[in-house]
Amino acid sequence: QVQLVESGGGSVQAGGSLRLSCVTSGDTSRSEYMGWFRQAPGKKREGVAAIKLGGGATYYLDSVEGRFTISRDTAKNTVNLQMNSLEPEDTGTYYCAAAGDLLYPLSPNRYNYWGQGTQVTVSY
Repeated sequence: QVQLVESGGGSVQAGGSLRLSCVTSGDTSRSEYMGWFRQAPGKKREGVAAIKLGGGATYYLDSVEGRFTISRDTAKNTVNLQMNSLEPEDTGTYYCAAAGDLLYPLSPNRYNYWGQGTQVTVSY
């Protein structure tokens, strides 16, 4: 069992920055990918960024490429998402998730462990 706890959400104005953190605990030995997903009211959950734990390859949603950075702090068992130049369209609940082997790291379908989510609100 893997436990994930997100933090760092909040309210900012457009152009601002936030840093989300996801602390992992439990049996993470089978986790090969960690991802950040978001869901806005009335919309499907979408993958924002993902990282392959072995090797560190990263994957980004086109609309956040160059603005968001996913990283891993092994010593702290944490996966972070640095979000810069935030836009109102980035508003939503952000979730951290863990998965084994994946074909599509930004698809939420095969992620089997999820955090409770943290709210991000970006205003004009």
